[in-house]
Amino acid sequence: MIDKKDGLDVVNFGCRLNTYEAAVMEREARAAGLAELDGGAVVINTCAVTQSAVADARHAIRKARRERPDARIIVSGCAAQTEAATFEQMDEVDLVLGNEEKLHANSYRALPDFGVNQFEKVRVADIFDVQEAASHMVDAIDGRSRAFVQVQNGCDHRCTFCIIPYGRGNSRSVPAGGVVEQVKRLVGNGYKEAVLTGVDLTSWGCDLPGAPKLGRLVQAILKQVPDLTRLRLSSIDSIEVDEPLMEALGSEQRLMPHLHLSLQSGDDMILKRMKRRHLRDDTIRFCEDVRAVRPDVMFGADIIAGFPTETDAMFDNSMRIVDEAGLTHLHVFPYSPRTGTPAAKMPPVDGATIKRRAKALREKGSERMNAYLASRVGTTAQVLMETGSIGRTEQFTPVSVDGGEALDAGTLLDLQLTGHDGTRLSGTPLRAAA
Repeated sequence: MIDKKDGLDVVNFGCRLNTYEAAVMEREARAAGLAELDGGAVVINTCAVTQSAVADARHAIRKARRERPDARIIVSGCAAQTEAATFEQMDEVDLVLGNEEKLHANSYRALPDFGVNQFEKVRVADIFDVQEAASHMVDAIDGRSRAFVQVQNGCDHRCTFCIIPYGRGNSRSVPAGGVVEQVKRLVGNGYKEAVLTGVDLTSWGCDLPGAPKLGRLVQAILKQVPDLTRLRLSSIDSIEVDEPLMEALGSEQRLMPHLHLSLQSGDDMILKRMKRRHLRDDTIRFCEDVRAVRPDVMFGADIIAGFPTETDAMFDNSMRIVDEAGLTHLHVFPYSPRTGTPAAKMPPVDGATIKRRAKALREKGSERMNAYLASRVGTTAQVLMETGSIGRTEQFTPVSVDGGEALDAGTLLDLQLTGHDGTRLSGTPLRAAA
């Protein structure tokens, strides 16, 4: 949630791109005058990646109405784009905005409070009509030590389990110049780390003149913004990684050694049924190639447990690839059918089996994390502070700073790592980093 400054709350769900867009929404809603309405307003930015994410949004809407009975409640985001009727039917909701509409101040004035004569509760256009990704300049993101920068939106792929293209539209990229200017502006406002975000980040540039690749954008940012201390990538599709990006990983220490892979499964047949473009050996080879140029890299991955038709042997392949590819940060998703996707029509795995497999994957992730944390004890790390005594290493590992002293978000420290508790490291400051 974005901290309430007056009569406006913004509640955010989902990915890093949503976090970035929530900052744009807060700015545009405030410019529209929602904060000055009698009773104020609550803007809810939804996620549609799973059915439980939609349920979480509905719960938040009901909670907002209970806590702020006089507020206007505006719902937007991916779930609002793909399931507008779901939110239109909720009495608690005053206005439903699509993913494009939510980024413009005028959309928030589509309420009777602003003299709209023909009030329409739903303002959701066809997302596939949107042709460009605008560079929405954000000066800061409240409560964050790192800044998210949107460089891409939408997706041209049609994975059989995924509803997101129908919420985000086709792939479209922010031109490199706009991205560089955004990063410069954020660094000028004190941010030391920028995170490049997108729905399909590694497809950046495919729709731009000359079809540049993500690696060129990364190199341009690092060259043209020399005061940027850290540049981080959000989730990537390893099969799309280009040679300039590999070169940057090997030569640019400011590009963080943490890559989160959109893996989804470790079994070739399931990957084909998901309509993914990589096979298990592609992932293993990619991780080996990156380690060869950046030995300190850490890999995370999204993995779905219990995809339709997944047998025990197929699931075992997903378990084994965690070790074979050397994955550490696992985001495990029990398969959730999304109406309108091809996978929803495939023979399902029973719910109990899905839960059991998800639990096994999480335990495997915990085992890998414990081993990694133990391997770091006794070494040093540079940490970017987030809140009070908690920060993140270059590999995005959480660290608790010993000493009890509250430190400002954005402070860089060099730490001697002294221990771990199974989820985060602990360390003692050596000195403030330059």
